[in-house]
Amino acid sequence: MAWNEPGGGKKDDPWGGGGRSGGGGGDQGPPDLDEALRKLQNQLSRLFGGGGGGGGGATTGGGFSSRAVAVVVGVALAAYFLLGFYTLDEQERGVIFRFGAVQEQVAMPGLRWRPRGIDEVTPVNVTRVFSEGHSALMLTEDQNIVDVSLTVQYIVANPIDYAVNVRQPQVSLQQATESALRHVVGGSTMDDVIGEGREVMAGGVQERLQSYLDSYGSGMSVRSVNLDRGAPPAQVESAFDDVQRAREDEVRFVNEANAYAEQIIPESRGDAQRIIEQAQAYRDQVVARAEGESDRFTRLLVEYQAASEVTRNRLYIDAIESVLESSTKVFMDVEGGNNMLYLPLDQLRRGGGAAAMPRANSGGNQDTAIRDLADAVLRELESRPTNARRPR
Repeated sequence: MAWNEPGGGKKDDPWGGGGRSGGGGGDQGPPDLDEALRKLQNQLSRLFGGGGGGGGGATTGGGFSSRAVAVVVGVALAAYFLLGFYTLDEQERGVIFRFGAVQEQVAMPGLRWRPRGIDEVTPVNVTRVFSEGHSALMLTEDQNIVDVSLTVQYIVANPIDYAVNVRQPQVSLQQATESALRHVVGGSTMDDVIGEGREVMAGGVQERLQSYLDSYGSGMSVRSVNLDRGAPPAQVESAFDDVQRAREDEVRFVNEANAYAEQIIPESRGDAQRIIEQAQAYRDQVVARAEGESDRFTRLLVEYQAASEVTRNRLYIDAIESVLESSTKVFMDVEGGNNMLYLPLDQLRRGGGAAAMPRANSGGNQDTAIRDLADAVLRELESRPTNARRPR
């Protein structure tokens, strides 16, 4: 017989009662929740040592005992209190969220406590230098494609902005780096990207990247930007190497030409200065000689006017002396004769007159030979007839 059939008794009720009124089976409503709660309380009371029925002051209305409740509450409070402790390293700062709202004050390093379920703390490292690499193919100002790679080093300057304003800081940093790098590379030539202009470009990228991060409110501070590589794409790298070698040869040739110019120009200037100084010295010499000759002629004129005969003879003798002093032949004017006696003294001095100088050839010295020669000349002059002499 089903429990809900008419006339069914209380024993057939699965909820342990006949209805809300406690009578027969006339009430077909839902089970009484209060009755179910009372049964649950009785079971818990028996579990924690409480009385079962309608005992006195040890129980509270057929429910928990006061001691059991105190123990449960104490254990729960102790567990709640212990679970609220946390620690932060020296490098970290804690961003506090209270019921989901961020607090202005951050948690400092050390052992801290927070109320569980009320405050949540997000630790942020504010001293570590983070590094993010980025590389891409970019177009330069002179319509060349270059492969650029760089490394961004940054720290977290404001932990609250870092934890609240940006959902994915690394992704935002990569996108900002891409934008800043394309802007700088797009305004530079290929020679600047792969040559000596990379340091200037790195400074430009860092400045622009920091402005982007500040506008995002990311709380990140860029420490440095290093351009690790700037080169043409791998497909055209061999051709670009040929161009680079040609440029290096050009620079080398220019340097060699400059070195040669720096060497030859001073030498040419020195030679030119030497020639100028020699010309000036020759000019001074000629001028001085001309002035001396002029002064000499003037003085000679005065002497000639004073004694013309003596001066004339003196000039004649000086002229003859100047002409004959470089001659190797000796002529002697014979008094009273019509011809002049030629004496080959130069050959005699070289040992050519063997017949005239028998003593010289037999081993005598040169002075003795000259004296013998002079005696022979005098004897020859004396032996000549008188009519052969030239009149005075």
